[in-house]
Amino acid sequence: MELHLEQSIIELKELLRLDDRDGLHELLDYMRVQDIAHALMELGDDDLCAVFNLLPPGRKADVFAYLDTAHQIRLLEASPREDARFILSEMEADDLTALLQTLDPDTLRGYLRLLPFRAIRRALKQLNYPEDSVGRVMSPDVVAVDPDWTLKRALAFIRRNADEHSNNVIFVVDPDRVLLAAVPIRHFLRAGADSPVRDLLDEGEPITIAVSEDAVEAARRIQHYDLETLPVVGETGELLGVVTVDDVMDLIEAESTEDFHKLGSVGTLPLSPQEASPFLLYRKRIGWLLGLVAFNTIGAMMISQYEEIIEAVVVLVFFLPLLIASGGNAGAQSSTLMVRAMATGEVTARDWLKLWAKEMGVSVTLGVSMGVAVSLVGLWRGGPEIALLVALAMTVIVTVASILGMLLPVVLNKLRLDPATASVPLVTSLADIGGILIYFSLAVALLGLATP
Repeated sequence: MELHLEQSIIELKELLRLDDRDGLHELLDYMRVQDIAHALMELGDDDLCAVFNLLPPGRKADVFAYLDTAHQIRLLEASPREDARFILSEMEADDLTALLQTLDPDTLRGYLRLLPFRAIRRALKQLNYPEDSVGRVMSPDVVAVDPDWTLKRALAFIRRNADEHSNNVIFVVDPDRVLLAAVPIRHFLRAGADSPVRDLLDEGEPITIAVSEDAVEAARRIQHYDLETLPVVGETGELLGVVTVDDVMDLIEAESTEDFHKLGSVGTLPLSPQEASPFLLYRKRIGWLLGLVAFNTIGAMMISQYEEIIEAVVVLVFFLPLLIASGGNAGAQSSTLMVRAMATGEVTARDWLKLWAKEMGVSVTLGVSMGVAVSLVGLWRGGPEIALLVALAMTVIVTVASILGMLLPVVLNKLRLDPATASVPLVTSLADIGGILIYFSLAVALLGLATP
């Protein structure tokens, strides 16, 4: 499938080069809207607009929904006012909100003027929900039926509102629109046409999520309960909208990308590296790097305190980078596993004691294994005493760094800081400093060298 898409992109670029409009029309008619969107994002600005303008109005709106925000804004800026009005008016409410929340206030006001009043009111209502909340990602276009209707009447109502009903469950609400149940549509199809909807309601509470909850929680709940659609409710239980699987997939991708950026000490990058300017990439990375330079100066100062020991046993310098790098790697591994487990809800801060005991056993085993390996190099480079020193140092450094990597995310979480933001860089820096101290302390004790 991927190969087919790549072939279509190559063909599209060739047709553009040849300026073959008939061929472009034929190819675009053949391609799916998702594939067209993917292909458009491979093109330069001029070709992007040229190909997009070849699409009929209905397909323009469909393709537009699958573009990333940067390309959507480019097309809106390049489109005539009426075309922009049509595209924005055709967008799903959640997709429109996702676009509008990225705009600066002046640009936002300009685009809102293009929308009909009903769409403006709906967009402003969703934008009023807290950032990263369910209210920002839900679709408010949801169809619900009355429990006292017959199944025949309910299905007729669903058919009339087919454009707004695109899931496999039917929501049942009372006169105040409080959600009573989410009934699979197959139950409606199996029951008699004259039976009341109420007969299909079970006694269990429907699985819902509050509109103010974190959007990531919606993803967890959909995954945990194996749902296609999760109803969103207000404070009194009234049905406000739905979160669907496709919304969750986009959300999980965005959340994972953000976590990877944080683990790399980049911060939240609103654009892809290809779209981001050099200055933005510089600004997102320089802060942590300068901070870590200052922090790692402590390690350099510690090494300077052991100059006499290094002069006495020069071979110690050979193993220093190896040992502190191994500690940093082990700590980063442990920290990454912990951050990811906390992000997915598999582990909470309350589990730290149990995890500490498990990590202690694992880290000691890792340290001993790595210590045996490095001792062979120590035996070759410096004899039995050096072999014993580097083996013990490796074991202790890896154990300490791994435990630190497991505990630091818990500590940051307790301090209400994002564990993903600082765990890995802090762990590696602390492991470097701790590794230097452990290594030279052991050297003093085992080799009988003078204390600095």
